[in-house]
Amino acid sequence: MEKTTLKSRIKSEIENLISNSCTNPQSTKIFEPLHVALLKKHYNAADVSIDYHRKRITMDIVMDDKLYDPTKANTGIPLLHANLLFNNLKDFLKSCVVMAPENIGFYAGLLRQFAKKEVILTIV
Repeated sequence: MEKTTLKSRIKSEIENLISNSCTNPQSTKIFEPLHVALLKKHYNAADVSIDYHRKRITMDIVMDDKLYDPTKANTGIPLLHANLLFNNLKDFLKSCVVMAPENIGFYAGLLRQFAKKEVILTIV
């Protein structure tokens, strides 16, 4: 029971943070690291660039994580260059939020960083 309320609370708070970050065009640069982090997590992207004026997202998506070696310079990892268009950034970012058990800590960290809210995680 505790687990589902925590999950739903984090989901609603992250969606509120996304809504607040997309309402004012002047504040989008402040929240750009949030937007980039959400896209990197959802698409497993190595590099993300958002053009708010043209409503375009470009990113390099990692195709195979098995070739990654943290002890080497990874120049041979297969990447897919993607160029995505969006009509509504808020809806697009909300669709990237997936409340899987392995993602809850990531979203709680984003809430701590950007919303300045403490989310207490408990082991169940």
